[in-house]
Amino acid sequence: MTAAMFVNANLRALLMGAALIAAVDLSGAEQRPVRAPSSWVDQKLIDAAPPNAWLTHGYDYAETRASPLRGITKGNVSELGLAWYFDTGTRRGLEATPLVMDGVIYSTLDWSEVIANDARTGELLWRFDPQVPRAWGANACCDVVNRGLAAWGDALYLGTLDGRLIALQRRTGEVIWEVLTIDPDRPYTITGAPRAINGKIVIGNGGAEYGVRGYVTAYDADSGDEIWRFYTVPGDPALPPESPLMDMAADTWTGDLYYKSGGGGTVWDSMAYDPNLNFLYIGVGNGSPWNRWVRSPQGGDNLFLSSIVALDADTGAYRWHYQTTPGDTWDYTATQHMILAELEVRGQQRRVLMQAPKNGFFYVIDRATGELLAADNYVPVTWASRVDLESGRPVETENADHRAQRQTTSPASVGGHNWQPMAYNAEAGLVYIPALEAAQEFSTPALYQPADSPHWNLGQAEGASKAMALGGIPQALVEGALKHLVRGTLIAWDPVSQTKRWHVRHDTPWNGGVLTTASGLLFQGTGDHRLVAYDASSGERLWETPTGTGVVAPPVTFEVDGDQYLAVLAGWGGIGGLMMPRFEAPSGGNRLLVYRLGGQGRLPAIQTPPRMTSAPPPSVASKAAIVRGEGLYMEYCSRCHGPNVGVANVVRDLRYMSDATHQLFEPIVLEGIYAGLGMVSFADHLSAQQVRDIHDYLTEAANQTWEYQEQSGWWHDVTQRLLQDVGELAGKLMGPP
Repeated sequence: MTAAMFVNANLRALLMGAALIAAVDLSGAEQRPVRAPSSWVDQKLIDAAPPNAWLTHGYDYAETRASPLRGITKGNVSELGLAWYFDTGTRRGLEATPLVMDGVIYSTLDWSEVIANDARTGELLWRFDPQVPRAWGANACCDVVNRGLAAWGDALYLGTLDGRLIALQRRTGEVIWEVLTIDPDRPYTITGAPRAINGKIVIGNGGAEYGVRGYVTAYDADSGDEIWRFYTVPGDPALPPESPLMDMAADTWTGDLYYKSGGGGTVWDSMAYDPNLNFLYIGVGNGSPWNRWVRSPQGGDNLFLSSIVALDADTGAYRWHYQTTPGDTWDYTATQHMILAELEVRGQQRRVLMQAPKNGFFYVIDRATGELLAADNYVPVTWASRVDLESGRPVETENADHRAQRQTTSPASVGGHNWQPMAYNAEAGLVYIPALEAAQEFSTPALYQPADSPHWNLGQAEGASKAMALGGIPQALVEGALKHLVRGTLIAWDPVSQTKRWHVRHDTPWNGGVLTTASGLLFQGTGDHRLVAYDASSGERLWETPTGTGVVAPPVTFEVDGDQYLAVLAGWGGIGGLMMPRFEAPSGGNRLLVYRLGGQGRLPAIQTPPRMTSAPPPSVASKAAIVRGEGLYMEYCSRCHGPNVGVANVVRDLRYMSDATHQLFEPIVLEGIYAGLGMVSFADHLSAQQVRDIHDYLTEAANQTWEYQEQSGWWHDVTQRLLQDVGELAGKLMGPP
């Protein structure tokens, strides 16, 4: 059997031969002592993450998001109240995990801003704005978000949307050094949190949909000098490979279109670290374009797309990989949260890595060798019947093949689980997954040509998502249908038995990450403006409080002066905010919310929902122009403004354009007069006539909204009856939650 065949079967690196990398004695690595710490942050994380602080993205190196604090209990959680809040003054999505050290809470906001607040009072100590050019937002999938910071010594480390890594003095926010981590001529972005490991700051990037080649890089924490870089997909097939590893990976790709469109494989979010093995684990994303029959027409697994890869943290050398979705064609990234733990698997204690990636299966993997130990679906899956434990490969169904005809497949491209972090409670023996249940249509075009940013490279046939186009339908009806067709669920998953222990069905599909504590609690924010506490063992709801806006970020907890606090960033956004309804349109704005037992704070009244105060310009265009405009809107505008007019709520809802904006529509779209606000020119992609068609479609949608708004009560009654019918039908189609 050749080395490439072993790779395709997802076997460990030692079996691929010494020609790839220097052989690693993994058995010896398991026995060696933990390396010496090189920073007080490192020391604390190696010994045991301190209960009074939150020093790294996932609380500890294992990314468990499990705090040992016991001050807030099942018995007194009902006494939690708002201690203080801080208005961020921003309006895009907030996804960050705050860090907490020495009584200060450090958070990142949209557009990569950083704030430092006194953890006791909320007083703003400093604020840093890296001045990301607003036009760079056109490269951002999805939303101009940031997921947090890394800490090392007295410095904080920030990855910016435009690809910089910046070291900040922790007490003042002053810049220590700054380095550009990307090719600025390519549409790269950074939205993920860096990791600080043994004097190195590790950061990946995003941009696969736009056409980039993925990699992850380690920089010296003191100087910003590059130490190592690991590419996740091969480069130009016309040139010699950069390493034996990339030569091996290239054997799993065909053609050269993948190189023209970048290949993808970006490391845009999750990482974990084992200080005993000194292994850094990275999650690799989707291909560019998505469709494997376009990207690699003669087949192949396309390494290292949709893979978990173990690297030597000091050198970046490859140790092993496991590919969750060989030849991915659905955007089933493996960039989702990874957790390290010790489990008893088939009677043997194993040190494992756990992940619930987008593809719908929950994986338990030996983190020293990459051996697959367990894999079962945690949400409905139609593309594969199971994962074969012997080969490690999924067993694909007929539904996986959408070359000849379109297929409606589960999970959708947003995944069974997206970026929102999980948590692991060792005492309860459960992993908590912020899950999604949804289906999406996939297809293959007869001809395909990669496009430049801001156009996505998906490799889908034109109009593949038209079945989901609901423009002009009253928003209440859209929301009612999606509540049943796209389900948000909090799942308590037993990783040993590979079964769902309990679940909570949410009214909104897009919700927040989770936090668990040693006192047996589980916390999660929701898209419908709540922060909720559950019994971690049973799922019983014990407490909830309004947050004023949708929450997608994960909570953290910490202790100051003997009091335990709970903190979360509330700011609706990300892909859910761009592409899914808010469900409750009023919003109180973006805030950092901090709670403690006995807190007496109150949030201000929320804003009123958007409402037209006067009729829009009349819709006089032909039906053909409106239909053309809808197609163009779906292709070029929906990524930011929502797939259906009436869904967008983070970026401006274009039904509510003012008369002045209607008059300036063509200069905005073609001349880029609002480029400073993030609305770049589309002159390279759209003609003047096409822009007029889009405007005609938006004008028609605005008029339908005006008419619905002005209707008398009978229409509301009809809508409610339709919602009931849609809900019953969707329930029959999707089955019980």
